[in-house]
Amino acid sequence: MWNEIAAQISQATGRQFEIGERRSIDGGCINQTYLVSNVGGASPTENRERYFVKLNRSSLTDMFAAEARGLSEIAATDTIKVPLPICWGVAEESSYLVLEHLDLTLNPQRENWGEMGRNLAAMHRYQISPNGQFGWHIDNTIGSTPQINPWEQDWATFFTHHRIGYQLQLAQSNGGNFPKAAQVIAKIPEFLANYHPKPSLVHGDLWSGNASFTTAGIPVIFDPATYWGDREVDIAMAALFGGFPNAFYQGYADVYPLDPDYSTRKILYDLYHILNHYNLFGGNYQGWANNLIETILR
Repeated sequence: MWNEIAAQISQATGRQFEIGERRSIDGGCINQTYLVSNVGGASPTENRERYFVKLNRSSLTDMFAAEARGLSEIAATDTIKVPLPICWGVAEESSYLVLEHLDLTLNPQRENWGEMGRNLAAMHRYQISPNGQFGWHIDNTIGSTPQINPWEQDWATFFTHHRIGYQLQLAQSNGGNFPKAAQVIAKIPEFLANYHPKPSLVHGDLWSGNASFTTAGIPVIFDPATYWGDREVDIAMAALFGGFPNAFYQGYADVYPLDPDYSTRKILYDLYHILNHYNLFGGNYQGWANNLIETILR
């Protein structure tokens, strides 16, 4: 398998690559992740070409292909850094995705967070979607959950049916108990009735585990669930699980201030991710989701 992946790296880059070191590293709970280094170099300490490799079941190659396309689409805005995709496919019994390796720091400075906010705002302002609609040209995943992205002219329609409605269907098929599922689906169009955002390119899963900085302090985002949607979904997710430092939100507001009613919609956008976490992990996320539904229905 690894020889086949090395051959694909060589073909994609136009440079001979032979794996000299392969090291398992922490990369989340969905995939196996590795750092691979070229065999080249006069000594073990010499700088070598390195790549970040994700592995999963061979049936999930479409998940990696969609992630690669999402990273490429974000990179094309030239607003915020992402690890560039090198190649992806199936080798023996595994699907794989090879990404540019970035040296990341665990100790960013306050000004780095401000820059991340400004860069994200620039991405959201880059342009509206190519057809002026909400969605994406392919479906992708959020975590390992399918995320469907059919084009819709209206944001309320898109979020009602292809975000909350879809997650609730999955949750109920997974044995979840959501007594007011039908009521909240009926409520969302009213909830968003007077709100008409522009379709911005969004990361889609922007929590603290999917954002970092290079050792030079450059902001980086990764593991996207990309689509064209309301930019507020990224800001809501950034505040959901522990949140980012205040400098991030201030940097964002300096470039692209939020609508005054954002805090009301945040509850709805949080519901999407909490339902997804129920579908991924079960447990207490069901109660959390039902509490959010009650709040939306008040």
